[in-house]
Amino acid sequence: MIASAMLAVALSGISASALAEGKISIAQQFGIGYLILDVVRDQQLIEKEGKKEGLDIEVDWRTISGATGMNEALLSGALDVASAGVPPLLTLWDRTKDKQNVKAIASLGSMPNYLLSNNPAVKTVKDLSDKDRIAVPAAGVGFQSRTLQIETAKLYGNADYKRFDNISVSLPHPDASAALIAGGSEITTHFSSPPFQYQALEHSNVHKILSSYDVLGGQATFNVLYTTQKFHDENPKTYKAFYRALNEAAKIINADKNAAAETYIRVEKSRLPLALVQKIVNDPEISFTVSPERTGVYAEKLYELGVLKNKADSWKDYFFNEAWENPGS
Repeated sequence: MIASAMLAVALSGISASALAEGKISIAQQFGIGYLILDVVRDQQLIEKEGKKEGLDIEVDWRTISGATGMNEALLSGALDVASAGVPPLLTLWDRTKDKQNVKAIASLGSMPNYLLSNNPAVKTVKDLSDKDRIAVPAAGVGFQSRTLQIETAKLYGNADYKRFDNISVSLPHPDASAALIAGGSEITTHFSSPPFQYQALEHSNVHKILSSYDVLGGQATFNVLYTTQKFHDENPKTYKAFYRALNEAAKIINADKNAAAETYIRVEKSRLPLALVQKIVNDPEISFTVSPERTGVYAEKLYELGVLKNKADSWKDYFFNEAWENPGS
């Protein structure tokens, strides 16, 4: 009887685990930084890769603006896969170490983010004052804010790295870009991203102050995908299909970037001119790759500033092992 009961418990556990496979909810934000996901969605690559694993994977696509909302949804279990910049990932990896153990799945590519202004008096970061307001998706904690904090620490010392947090406001990229271009609002500065920064720079009243590549020392990962240890471990086939889908999407983009630009417009229902999107996708500063680049700069600097309590010895510390098959930094 005891053996039968134990067998029943074991079988129920296997059944529960099996039922967990075949579903994945993924959230992305706004912009061309998520083109790999757009291609995955358009080509139904997760579903195709799932069939190779014997699964009919049900994919739930969502849109959430800002790292704060992303991270809350992931930790609450309302979301399986989050997407944001490297700093929000590192913050969550640091806070959930030896708990939920959040780690990155893959990079979504390397691309610069530009700090833009419509204030003629602001030509460098040092020109920013209390009269300015800097729009970012997640004030104080997102990719753009953390990048600005690292630059601020270089200019004013580590103790003053939050100098510009008090003039930063959280605003989704589309709204921030529209406010910057129109002028006349409190938003005089926007730490933007593709395609919004390219669109804004077509207007004579907007100019570039800084590139994230200037801060990081070269080409560097913008966005990453990340999940919990629980989802990774309990859904091995679904996870494998997802990771393969990301790799395939990157290959599709690099094989025909102009076609990928068309995919972006179609999936995102974008009103941007095709020529502009193709120009962005073909920009030599942008690389569509699942391999992380210069993420270690954030890990090192944010640990140095005290934002992170745990020191990463390598990028592999905060990426799941499937990513190790590709080069990274």
